[in-house]
Amino acid sequence: MRYLHTMVRVTDLDASLRFWCDLLGLREMRRMENEAGRYTLVFLAAPADQARSEAERSPEVELTYNWDPEPYGGGRNFGHLAYKVDDLYAACRRLMDGGVTINRPPRDGRMAFVRSPDGISIELLQEGAPLAPAEPWASMPNTGSW
Repeated sequence: MRYLHTMVRVTDLDASLRFWCDLLGLREMRRMENEAGRYTLVFLAAPADQARSEAERSPEVELTYNWDPEPYGGGRNFGHLAYKVDDLYAACRRLMDGGVTINRPPRDGRMAFVRSPDGISIELLQEGAPLAPAEPWASMPNTGSW
């Protein structure tokens, strides 16, 4: 057995791709549209996983966009997705500058939580040793749920 992907339903594909790709930094690996089923699947991978994704189609995040709108309950019911990043502070700054709320700031230089436009909780972890505590993160309070 091996891990393939996590599927996340999204309500606005453009907003979701902006978050997942432009702000978070994942790369679109492939896209499939199914007219009969009225949905689009977009598979994403972290840059460090791109070669493995191309070879094995894993590990990936699958964004599922159903063309006919339907409401989805809170995305936290399955837990969260986690990614290691080279510079946690830079990743949080890029997301914050892009309008994303940092729900659990990286006060410890090790971990932060944000949410996608569809409420999916995402944990960001510093690669290697934690960064030294720094402002504005060190004194920033939690916002909302994470």
